[in-house]
Amino acid sequence: MTHYPHMLAPLDLGFTTLKNRVLMGSMHTGLEERGDWNRVAEYFAARARGGVGLMVTGGIAPNPEGGVFPGAAGLYTPEDIANHRIVTDRVHEAGGKIAMQILHAGRYAYGKDCVSASAVKSPISPFVPRELDEAGIEKQIADFATSATRAREAGYDGVEVMGSEGYFLNQFLVTHVNKRTDRWGGSYENRMRLPIEVVKRVRAAVGEDFIIIYRLSMIDLVPDGSTFDEVVTLAKEIEKAGATIINTGIGWHEARVPTIATSVPRAGFAWVTKKLMGEVSVPIVTSNRINTPEVAETLLAEGVADMVSMARPFLADADFVAKAAAGRSDEIAPCIACNQACLDHTFSGKTSTCLVNPRACHETELVVAPTETPKRIAVVGAGPAGLAAAITAAERGHEVTLFDKAERVGGQLHMAATIPGKEEFQGLIDWFARMVDLHGVQLRLGRAAGADDLAGYDEIIIATGVLPRDPQIPGQDGPNVLSYVDVLAGKAEVGPRVAIIGAGGIGFDVAEYLTHEGTSPTLDLDLWRTEWGVADPETTRGGVTAPQPAAPARDVTLLQRKAQALGKGLGKTTGWIHRASLRMKQVDMVGGAAYERIDETGLHISLGDETRVIEADTIVLCAGQVSERSLADALADRGVAAHVIGGADVAAELDAKRAIDQGVRLAATL
Repeated sequence: MTHYPHMLAPLDLGFTTLKNRVLMGSMHTGLEERGDWNRVAEYFAARARGGVGLMVTGGIAPNPEGGVFPGAAGLYTPEDIANHRIVTDRVHEAGGKIAMQILHAGRYAYGKDCVSASAVKSPISPFVPRELDEAGIEKQIADFATSATRAREAGYDGVEVMGSEGYFLNQFLVTHVNKRTDRWGGSYENRMRLPIEVVKRVRAAVGEDFIIIYRLSMIDLVPDGSTFDEVVTLAKEIEKAGATIINTGIGWHEARVPTIATSVPRAGFAWVTKKLMGEVSVPIVTSNRINTPEVAETLLAEGVADMVSMARPFLADADFVAKAAAGRSDEIAPCIACNQACLDHTFSGKTSTCLVNPRACHETELVVAPTETPKRIAVVGAGPAGLAAAITAAERGHEVTLFDKAERVGGQLHMAATIPGKEEFQGLIDWFARMVDLHGVQLRLGRAAGADDLAGYDEIIIATGVLPRDPQIPGQDGPNVLSYVDVLAGKAEVGPRVAIIGAGGIGFDVAEYLTHEGTSPTLDLDLWRTEWGVADPETTRGGVTAPQPAAPARDVTLLQRKAQALGKGLGKTTGWIHRASLRMKQVDMVGGAAYERIDETGLHISLGDETRVIEADTIVLCAGQVSERSLADALADRGVAAHVIGGADVAAELDAKRAIDQGVRLAATL
């Protein structure tokens, strides 16, 4: 039996054949800007060895003004070409194919030299772009063609011309950015002239036997965006201009609709790509929130597209395709679309990696090699830190025993998985359980481990996590006060009016949990589209309309002590989604609150000189966490050395990214 026959079928492009229908989509990892080309090469080669049919690099600027930020990677000099050749040679040695994405940011470029169709500032950049004149437009076209020529010289198998997500070429297509009245503006025929001319010029520069992918915005998700008729018209012209493949882009970066976060349904935009099938004869790629081989296979079997693009799943597991082909899909480390270590890092100027797989983009530095001196290792705590340490140590050949007082592994990940929009966390729990079994970790569950239980081990790892912090508010011992732990475990009845004390990540999650009832929109695409206002671009220009969220299940007030906007400490690329979601649920957000007391009426607070009563049937405490170090302290008292990781080390929110990274790095050194 062939596993995933549609996904693993070869794709004949005429002058070359892709070994399967899987594209590793472009990701901006920051590796190219670091200048360690061996590290870049190993990152891509690992994915080539893992079986992906075709990879696309992060965005490479065609010129300095088009870079997403000053100093962004470009391909300008013979030295640049030689550096990229290190990457392409390594990929080809590994049996892979790789295309270089040419990304011109236009008005999204974070620099004063940015250029665009018109001098219309983007809402996500402080710089007003310079409107290009005729000579300036010609320069940009020529630079795209030159960049493609250099990519071929550097050994790439193709290029992807970035024409979506609101970047430069996309900016010429829509009237809310393109205000021109010359031959590059006005009618759609004029507005689409630039991307067509770029593809024509690139094809002329590289010849016929070179892959050209065009990333086409299938749905802009911004007012005055493209209609679907315009999308089809452009796709046909891009094919005529010489594109080999048309890839799917979804939404502009300034759109107020989530497109790749974990709360977006799996394959949530594949229906848009399917509308283009049959309109062009070149292969079409669908993308966004495709994270398992089962989802990919279903999309291809149903004729949604000719290929599937997955990006972040290849951060989570470089061997995604190889494992699927071998019938080992339950061993694929899952992308949970959290953004915490990939996009959040990218937009903070850090090198990207993966919460689930800290080795992503660190392949040359974080090496998990077989041990030459096997040890008996005890790990206490089966949350993300302990699981990561136990599995990594066992994978290296150590004999590992994992203790936890709970009856199941996963720790506080189980709480995350109960939140509407975070269902993907269950997949991470399931994967951890599979890895524990696969690598022979011995489990001791259902009883708290004591110091005596740990005698005789060569290494002891304490990953006992956190406990809720006591906010010490008068009246908090009343029957109307609950801990977030009991609420998310479903162990307590919550009234119709709720005050939540603490607006960190847990407070936001509890608010989401308590304002929701019924089916999670993440599990029902129609519900999700209605909630966020995603329309059919065939009937609504840009594919965006007014959101129509369901009525909130409860009246919730979310409070914090800090006198600042709530949610300021949430993820850089997802915080706005959580804030918008709670606003849609009519959650009252109160900052700068001093908690005076709790009684049967509710929560009494002061805001400066003002006092106020938040009338509530239930008060939920989400006032932070403290490290659970009792076992670590007991061992220290006996003079027993132990490694302390995760929440037991630092009780900063429920930071699974840090916890897993600590666990893997520690186990790699033992």
